[in-house]
Amino acid sequence: MGIMTDFARPDGLATKGYLAMAGHGRPGIIVIQEWWGLNDQICGVADRFARAGYNALAPDLYKGRLTTSPDEANHLMTGLDFPDATHHDLRGAALHLQEHSDKVAVMGFCMGGALTVAAAVHVREVDAAACFYGIPPKDFADPAKIRVPFQGHFANQDDWCTPAAVDDLEKTLKAAGIRHEIYRYDASHAFFNERSPAYDLAGANQAWDRMSVFLKAQLGD
Repeated sequence: MGIMTDFARPDGLATKGYLAMAGHGRPGIIVIQEWWGLNDQICGVADRFARAGYNALAPDLYKGRLTTSPDEANHLMTGLDFPDATHHDLRGAALHLQEHSDKVAVMGFCMGGALTVAAAVHVREVDAAACFYGIPPKDFADPAKIRVPFQGHFANQDDWCTPAAVDDLEKTLKAAGIRHEIYRYDASHAFFNERSPAYDLAGANQAWDRMSVFLKAQLGD
């Protein structure tokens, strides 16, 4: 089990996150929350990464706020300052992990998937990115400017991160020559979240296995 911890942002402010350590020298990974906030499910993903040998840090982007209401989650997400979260919370998490890890990857779900792309564009300390069903607006984080190897996991029955949007993402990555892997699952949005009605065990397990191979290739043991 991890712990809540304070870490520094590049602007000198302090923020919090859930830290699950595997040990000094192990690869690091930033785990980015869904629009619900830093809840037990996301902390559980960080714990799972720690058991798999990663130092995992999940920043608390909503500063302690949580919800189970879609309306409130939408309110919290639309109220989030995405550039601030990317350049300060996520970069701060990467810098914190670099104190223990030679290489750091970023991954996230839904809103966190969109921020994963943003980090892959804007956070120079990130070495790889694994995105689950989220794509940011191009005017904030153009996928053509992703700087690191990228893996994406998307659902074929998704009316938020739609198959058409994924097709456009894949075309952009190919045209830009970005090293990437895109996987599609016959499932719905949030299929990786075991606490969601959309949870798909087979798809979630397959995505985890693919991500594990990808992270090992990019970050090493």
